Amino acid sequence: MTEMTRALGRALASAFQPKMLLLAIWPVAVALLLWTILALLFGARVASWLQRYLTDSPLGGLTSGWSLFDMIAPVLSWVVVIVLFVPLVLATATLIIGIISMPAMVEHVARRDYPQLERKHGGTFVGSLWNGVTALVIFVILSVLSLPLWFVPLFWPIIPVLLFGYLNQRVFRYDAASEHASVEERRRLFGRYGASFYALGVLLALAAQVPVIGMFVPVLAGLTFIHYCLDRLDELRRAQTVATA
Repeated sequence: MTEMTRALGRALASAFQPKMLLLAIWPVAVALLLWTILALLFGARVASWLQRYLTDSPLGGLTSGWSLFDMIAPVLSWVVVIVLFVPLVLATATLIIGIISMPAMVEHVARRDYPQLERKHGGTFVGSLWNGVTALVIFVILSVLSLPLWFVPLFWPIIPVLLFGYLNQRVFRYDAASEHASVEERRRLFGRYGASFYALGVLLALAAQVPVIGMFVPVLAGLTFIHYCLDRLDELRRAQTVATA
């Protein structure tokens, strides 16, 4: 937990530098514009599909004959569409930052804070693209499969955090390590610190729930994973040097 806290503190310091502020704004602006257009074009259709889904789901079966549910279902459908808007914007911004902005962010952080760390170039742009798209597909599948639980009061505050925890760590850990770690080092990092990466992703997903501030979390998450990955890589190499000495 100390290492995660330190990485988050360093990320906050990096985030307030002018170059990082620009990287924080434009991916969110692009994602916001994209989903606003899609919402205007397809929002009514999605709400209609959700209404049918609610009516035909086990929840709808349990409440069949209850006229109040038939009145609530259309409202719930639009509530879901509105509630999902921000997570979709954040997920898209996360993907944009992971694929496009992370190389510049890694270069900026590494030059300032880790100049001694050797670069072994174990990742590629194609690898980053594949990793990001795969992460988004799995994220969408898990979101759809868990959709009925979003209407259960005990689960709806928890599920988005767990899902975004997965998305954060899956997207950012690859890009944070790809420039400096070899393929073998990256595998060892992900194997040894997999639980820590997920915990860090969940922590940043919780921060994304804060109004307004949450819109800047994708770039903060990227910076946090860069610091955490490069710290762990440096630690891994030092331990290997000691072991072989």
